[in-house]
Amino acid sequence: MAEFSVKQLIDNHPKAFLPEKAQGVNAVIQYHLTGEEGGDYIITIKDGTCTVASGVAENPTMTLTADAQDFKDVLTGKANGMQYFMQGKLKLAGDLNLAMKLTQFFKMG
Repeated sequence: MAEFSVKQLIDNHPKAFLPEKAQGVNAVIQYHLTGEEGGDYIITIKDGTCTVASGVAENPTMTLTADAQDFKDVLTGKANGMQYFMQGKLKLAGDLNLAMKLTQFFKMG
């Protein structure tokens, strides 16, 4: 399997989005990724749609901070997001209930 970049994985969010799993969810999620493939991304889930933009959201519902490589491992299923959170590799701020549900909103892998 070809190795995807972090940006490709994030840009794929709208395609991987499962609107039936995110009914009634209106949220702005900020990804703040550090390291070699780092960057700032805004994921907006609203009215059954998901959009991705580069940049920093003014008032995100939730912020996820991680090393880009660690985040990629979680997105591709190589690592468990909850374990990484417990180990301090993923840092979350804001709506933690949303964070727990986030992986269900997308068909990854």
